[in-house]
This record gives sequence, structure tokens and C-alpha cells, in this order.
Amino acid sequence: MEKERKQSKNRLLPAFLLLYALCLAAAVLFVLDARHIRFHFSGGQELELPVGTLYTEPGVRAVSEGRLFGELGRDLPVTAEGWVDCSTPGDYAVEYTATRAGRSWHARRTVHVRDLTAPVITLQHREGYVTTWFAGYEEEGYSALDNIDGDLTALVERTAWDDHVDYTVTDAAGNRSTVTRKIPFSVGKPIITLTEGTETEIPAALRYTDPGFTAADELGNDMSYAVQVSGEVDPEHCGEYERVYRIDSGRGYGVTVTRHVRVVPAPLPAAAEPQEKTIYLSFDDGPGPHTAALLDVLAEYGVQASFFVTCRYPEYFDMVGRAFREGHSVCVHSASHDYYGIYASEEAYYADFLACEELVREQTGSYTTLFRFPGGSSNTVSSFNEGVMSRLTESMNTMGYQYFDWNVDSDDAGRTRTTEGVLQNVIAGCEGKDCCLVLQHDVKDYSVAAVRQIIEWGLENGYVFRPLDMTSPPAHHPVAN
Repeated sequence: MEKERKQSKNRLLPAFLLLYALCLAAAVLFVLDARHIRFHFSGGQELELPVGTLYTEPGVRAVSEGRLFGELGRDLPVTAEGWVDCSTPGDYAVEYTATRAGRSWHARRTVHVRDLTAPVITLQHREGYVTTWFAGYEEEGYSALDNIDGDLTALVERTAWDDHVDYTVTDAAGNRSTVTRKIPFSVGKPIITLTEGTETEIPAALRYTDPGFTAADELGNDMSYAVQVSGEVDPEHCGEYERVYRIDSGRGYGVTVTRHVRVVPAPLPAAAEPQEKTIYLSFDDGPGPHTAALLDVLAEYGVQASFFVTCRYPEYFDMVGRAFREGHSVCVHSASHDYYGIYASEEAYYADFLACEELVREQTGSYTTLFRFPGGSSNTVSSFNEGVMSRLTESMNTMGYQYFDWNVDSDDAGRTRTTEGVLQNVIAGCEGKDCCLVLQHDVKDYSVAAVRQIIEWGLENGYVFRPLDMTSPPAHHPVAN
């Protein structure tokens, strides 16, 4: 019996040792296999999702995996926890858990909700609106809306080009939109046409009158009102000048035409000696209270004279018009007859002259080129401005004006205060001369009273009476200043 037990024990020992060895080997293999749970993410472990898109779980598989034997068995149950707010940009996490043999494994998927939508720019259009070259484009309006940031109109950058406008806006997420508006222009640039052309030669004068211009677009619409003129012409001084005529468009472009003006000396006809004995009666400083009576006497004898007028007595201005209509020469003397004012400078003299010339035009319908310097060209009252008379006599002749002095002085503005004295002074001055230019003043009643006798003496002594014109002898004095 004992022997049988020993034999049985001897038979179990190897089996035990084998089992032990197998268990030990299995334990070693288990350690070496390092079995664990592996998660397989459908769609990836990092997801980017446009904001506003519904999040749908892509799914996750959990399997048992070891280094030695790989994946074994079927997929393990997986639970998911976490929330993705698809309406708000941000980073969200979804946690996954799988359990095996009482042990839990975890994994995470990150979902990036992003604003991937660019703002929308909407261009507004005004019904019936037409762009033109002149006006340029007038913005019709626009708006910009973003799905997250809302109204971005105030952030729109507007860039205008020749024929289009670009509108650009960027939202807070960096999404950028650009829209282009094409601008069709209905007409081309206008054309400026200069009357008398781009090259003009004019005689020197006290005033410059632009020959004029026209401007129109290609449809014939008048655009003269839009022309801006720059550049001055000094008509008193010979030289080269430029006048620029320009139309600016609303786009910052311009159409320009230039007129070149050359100012040259005005032609001055040569004086012609009269063919018969001639008396030129001339009267300064009017019209005044005695001018009407003087005109009556002249009309009675059919005699024409010359009136060098001033602007000092407005109530008698109508006498200037009457004198002109009755065939007399109307000439400029001075608006103010203020020596210290008019001879202060050439500009002061010109201003005074032009004021008086306007009176002549208003009463006669035209300007005159005949004048007499206050005090005559030989005056010394202007000596406070050295050389002014020399400059004025030259410049006025250059501008085509003829000035007249006298060679017979009635002295009615000097020491003579009687009609008889005036008569005798005139007779004495005329005797022995074939051409007599007589100086009187129609503001002196005693001088006007002598005119009848002067005319009768002249007629009796073979003289004719004529008004002055541009070819009459000017009786110039030596210029003393």
C-alpha cells in the first residue's frame, strides 16, 4: 500500500512541476504582453468644426491590445462624456472611457469650433444713378455683416481707383472679404475750346478782356460753368503771359488748355497836320453847371469841340452824353483831379483813369483813347514822385492812348478872371498859328462866356473848328518829370 502511494506521488510531481512551469510561463508572457486598451478615433483625435455646424460624434472603438499578441477579442464598450457648443468658437473636449478586467482606460478628443466664415459685403445700388466723367462716382452705399461679429460696416476699407472701387473688411477671427464695384462712366472727358485759339496777340491796354471759351462733353452738354481760369495777363506791360483753363473731375483728374497771350505795343497813328487853318477848342474839368450853355453856343455855330471830362459833378454827367451825340470829342481828363492821389504811382493813375473812362462809356457807349493829363504832361506838381510823368507818357502811348497838351492857353485857370481877358489870351495865342489847340475850362463861367467871340474871331480870320481825334496834332509839351 505504501509502495503504491509512493508510486502515485512520484507520478504527480512531474505533472505539478509542468503545471507550475506553465503558470510561470503564462505569468511571464502576461507581463511581457503588457496588455492594455487602445482607442481608435474615427475622424481623428483633433477635429476642426465651423461654427454653427451641428456636432455629430464620429465614433471611437476600444480594443484590448498587447505587445506580443496584438488585439484580442471583440471591441469593448465605450462611454463618452463632454459637450461641444457649436454656436460659440472655442476648444471643447470629449472624454471616452473603456473598462477591462475591472480597470478603466480613458482617452480625449479635442473639437476646435472655429469661425471660418468670411463677412459678407453687400453693395447698394441707387436706381437711375449714372456716373459721369465730371462728377465722378458718388458712393451709393454698402454694408458688411459677419455671422459672429455682426455689423462690420464701419470697418470696411474703401479704395477708389480709376474705374472701380474695392471694399475690404476683416472679422475678429481674421476672415477677410473683398468686393469690387465696377464703375461705368457714361461719357468721356470734356473738351475746352478757346475762342481765338491758344495763341493770342493783343495790343497793350489798361484792361484785358478774355476772348472767352466753351466747354462741352461728348454728348454736347454745356460744361462751361465748370471751367476754372487761372493766370493773369498784365495788359499794361508788353510781354508773354499764360492763361490756364481747367475742368476738374470728381475723380481728381483734370482737363487743361493753355492760352498764350502776347502783349505788344498798341498801334498809334501818326499825327497829321491839318490842311487848313484849324482851331481845336478843348475844355477841361467838366461837365459842370456851365456845360449846357457852352453846348448851346457850339450848336448855334455848328462848331465841334473836345471835352476832357472828370467825375467831380455827377449831377451834370448827362452833359457828357449830349456832347457826344452832338459830335464833340469826349476825352478822359481825371476822375478826381487830385494830383497827389493820381500821381502817387502808375497804378494809382491807371485806377483814376479807368474810373473816368467808365463814365465816358456809360454816357457814350464806348471807351475813348483820347486824354489829357491833369496839369498837362509838363506838370511839376507830380515831382513828389520822381519820373512818374516820363513813365506814364511812355506807358500810355504804348497802350495806344493819345494824350493832348495845348499850344494856346486861355489862362482861365490862372490869373485871368474875366471874359475879355480869356478872349484876348486866346486871340493872342492863335495869331500867327495855323494849328491851334486851345485850353479852356467849362467850369469857369467867364471862360464859357468868351466862346461866342472866340468862334466869331476864328471864322473871321479864316479858321475852321474841329474836334480832336487820334490823328490830330497832340501839341505835346516837354516832359519835366
